[in-house]
Amino acid sequence: MTNQPVFVLGEVLQALERAGFETEEEFQELLARHPRVLDFGSLADGRPLRLVLVAREMGVPTSTESAPAYWLDHLFVDADGVPTLVEVKRATDTRIRREVVGQMLDYAANAARYWPAALLQRSFEDTCAKDGRSLEEAYGELLGDQGGQGDRSAEEFWTTVEERLAAGQMRLLFVADQIPLELRAIVEFLNRQLRQTDVYAVELTQYRGGGDLRVLVPRVHGEVATAAKSPSGHRTTQRTTRADMDAAIASRPDPAVRRTATALLDHAAAEGRLECGTAKYRSMRIYYRASGRDVPIATLSLRDDPTKDDLSFAFGSITYHLGHERAAAFAASLPTLPGLAERLEALPAKGYNGWPSVSLAALASEPTAVEGILSAIRQLVGGQESSA
Repeated sequence: MTNQPVFVLGEVLQALERAGFETEEEFQELLARHPRVLDFGSLADGRPLRLVLVAREMGVPTSTESAPAYWLDHLFVDADGVPTLVEVKRATDTRIRREVVGQMLDYAANAARYWPAALLQRSFEDTCAKDGRSLEEAYGELLGDQGGQGDRSAEEFWTTVEERLAAGQMRLLFVADQIPLELRAIVEFLNRQLRQTDVYAVELTQYRGGGDLRVLVPRVHGEVATAAKSPSGHRTTQRTTRADMDAAIASRPDPAVRRTATALLDHAAAEGRLECGTAKYRSMRIYYRASGRDVPIATLSLRDDPTKDDLSFAFGSITYHLGHERAAAFAASLPTLPGLAERLEALPAKGYNGWPSVSLAALASEPTAVEGILSAIRQLVGGQESSA
């Protein structure tokens, strides 16, 4: 492979030069946030593959009683319940040539024995809490619409994942910014020999241009798998845009509700960041910068039934990123509103890991409520990182 640049043609021609990842941590974080770069292939019924993150640094024990002996970089799963084990290495790490293969086979063999459904479900739900993502939305991607096979419960889904692991029905992905010939040869050999397990090497090349412009180019090495996969139920995933939210807000009959929802989104867009939701209803996640990272603080949801519109606070994420002390202070600083106060009181018993919510109608009925919430957020993100 040469270091030939790639070109972006807009008003001018811009050359993007190949650039490595500065650290393995940066590389791993990119895959956790953007698994679409690994979405090659399709599900059993022909729909595009969409991987969903179960956990980063997933512990792998070697017995039912032992603590984790190994740590897998990433565990993903798709809507068919097929797990995907991912190991990430930069080209400068000499282990990418052969050692990583034995490492991955260790992970796969022990995962098949010692990852029960309950552990997988708990890991996934903990990850959702840390990322500030509602379980309803996350499970919407995996379980799909109600009806047919899409009405599986979460427990049934994770039982399917456990069964696939036990049967060896999984994907093993070696991801690097450069795949050496030795690893490519091993991957192709394993993929021919293993009947149930698909093995791939993914070379993810990064190009950088002016400003923050980056281009990621994945190349997949490994033969197409032939092992049959059980079909999943029909599901749809739609990302909500700000325009979608504005249209839904405009349809609300109460002008106070319209002002409240717009004020929350406008403040987040100006002072933080909005991220599109993927639930069946319209929603957007609200992020603010705190202690050097983007922290999911809340989700604004607009339901099919407007009386159920709500703002929910991502305390699991807040606690994970900023500590129990700051989460507790944030809970104490939020305005006392019908329904919300009771849910906040229950948080200490849950270790400040929950999604207390307040209806938009209740928010809109209290003239100072929105400013009270924004003031609490400003205190939260402006505070010092807790040692808790």
